[in-house]
Amino acid sequence: LHQLTEQNGSFKVLQDSLSGITEDRRIQLLLIAFSFGAFFEGAAGFGTPVAVTAAILIGLGFSPLAASGLSLIANTAPVAFGALGTPVITLAKVHGYDLMEVTAMIGRQLPFFSVLVPFWLIWAFAGRKGMMEIWPAILVAGLSFAIPQFLVSNYIGPELVDIIAAIVSMVCLVGFLRVWQPKKVWTSASLRGKDVSASEVKPPQPVVQHSKQALIAAWMPWVILSVFVFIWGLPSVKAWLNGFFAPSFPMAGLHNMIEKVPPVVPKPTKEGAVYVLNLLSATGTAILLSAVISGFLMKYNPVAIVRTFFKTIWLVRYSLLTIVLMLALGTLTRYSGTDTTLGLAFANTGVLYPFFGTLMGWLGVALTGSDTASNVLFGGMQKVAADQLGLSPNLMGAANSSGGVMGKMIDAQSIVVASTATRWFNREGDILRYVFFHSIALACLVGLYVTLQAYVWPFTLMVVH
Repeated sequence: LHQLTEQNGSFKVLQDSLSGITEDRRIQLLLIAFSFGAFFEGAAGFGTPVAVTAAILIGLGFSPLAASGLSLIANTAPVAFGALGTPVITLAKVHGYDLMEVTAMIGRQLPFFSVLVPFWLIWAFAGRKGMMEIWPAILVAGLSFAIPQFLVSNYIGPELVDIIAAIVSMVCLVGFLRVWQPKKVWTSASLRGKDVSASEVKPPQPVVQHSKQALIAAWMPWVILSVFVFIWGLPSVKAWLNGFFAPSFPMAGLHNMIEKVPPVVPKPTKEGAVYVLNLLSATGTAILLSAVISGFLMKYNPVAIVRTFFKTIWLVRYSLLTIVLMLALGTLTRYSGTDTTLGLAFANTGVLYPFFGTLMGWLGVALTGSDTASNVLFGGMQKVAADQLGLSPNLMGAANSSGGVMGKMIDAQSIVVASTATRWFNREGDILRYVFFHSIALACLVGLYVTLQAYVWPFTLMVVH
């Protein structure tokens, strides 16, 4: 879909519509990487927001490292509710948590970081002085995301948390910019303004204007994508599609051949290994159909659409291979019992477990590339360890997901997607070195916050038992 919009020029119109709101690179970063990226995280997840926002930023003149690294930092706070709540829904379904309780608990952890991350993002890009110059806009973007995130997660459910919060954040930020603008406009797209000179700090300049019809045409493919993914995410639609075609294949030599025993489970339980080929209900099918329909609406012929599809497959071939191998690694650790062994070891940390249990979620996402996979790996272990230590299982189940979001920026899948989107091939190591400190520092802050919720009043009042 991105390739199609690039080829016909509509992606450039979309870039202009976003950059036209302000020339200040810091506010563009807020609007695109944080708010707009959160929308794509909520609608699709699994690397989509990093791919889209990094591509937009590179088109706006950001350096490849800035576009890649900053998109990864921004794509943290929304991850736990990404892809229409898939990580939380999976956590509850696989490990027996109450869905609304664990959703509410996550919604009492992440809003604090939804306010912090925008400040952290701009500090990482522009430094402390550059951040303080636009703190009102940062606060508006963060608060207008955090408040809906809390309300929707606590009173509605996990599916629409990111989508509603992101839309509110974008609308509030754009509205705020109509009445407030920074005194100095930051036009440098390099990290921390290393190349900023006096001539680059200047008043806003006229930007490219497009007709209403061109703007509608540019945003139309992404609206179609969001609608399709939203519809595909509805449980009733998934069940209906699975009714047509969703064959299951028990894996010979593995299915029911492994037995979980106490203290991991209350009683010995056979571990199933059944692969479900749910092609029709998969989110990727919704994305593929939205791309095809958008292609026709953009007046592409079928041959051009197919050609672009295979061109894209070739472009992301290494990303695809990385994703497959990381998922395989996650499955291997689950069935081999290494994740359980690791969980039991963490439980021995005793009173420090809330901190280290949170870092286990961070480690799970860093290894597998998915908050969903991390919840599958360690969600059950968090529950067992919490019971043994007298902690709330909801607190630690939520901590696994909340801590995991900070591992998203250093997992191999996300880094490769970012390097591919910015065409900065074979520089994944540079991106990892840049984001690693941010990842571990934010993960530790989540761990400290969870520890406060476990033991210190009034934070303990937030815990859902």
